[in-house]
Amino acid sequence: MKLHELAPKIAKKSRKRVGRGNGSGHGTYCGRGCNGQNARSGGGVRLGFEGGQSGVLQRMPKMRGFKNPTRIETRPLSLSFLDKNFEDGEKVNFEVLLEKNLLANKDVSVKILGNGEITKKVEIEGIQTSASAKKKIEKAGGKVNQGS
Repeated sequence: MKLHELAPKIAKKSRKRVGRGNGSGHGTYCGRGCNGQNARSGGGVRLGFEGGQSGVLQRMPKMRGFKNPTRIETRPLSLSFLDKNFEDGEKVNFEVLLEKNLLANKDVSVKILGNGEITKKVEIEGIQTSASAKKKIEKAGGKVNQGS
């Protein structure tokens, strides 16, 4: 093998040179069509330009405000809700709430608020509670262990 006999493994094809010649038709197929903005190098209009007509983004209605994509929804639970759905001495945590179908969505956090009254001794584990709710639960004989 000699140096001048080397050849690439794939066939090398020269690029097609478009835009040469008259371009007015009649058998001369030059590419690029008739001359104009889009036939020139660097020609063309910007993205979203619609020939002077109001663009699609300008025609859309604008919505006010901001929606935080990282917001975690908090579901409030009242003490009367716990009193109605749990028995004496029962543990209340996130898993138990899901098992009893008391939460529709597992992607929410839960906080117990001091609305209503509680008469049963329940043990709260790993759920946020307000100060008034904690006071009422402990007054009824229950316990609050906040793990998170």
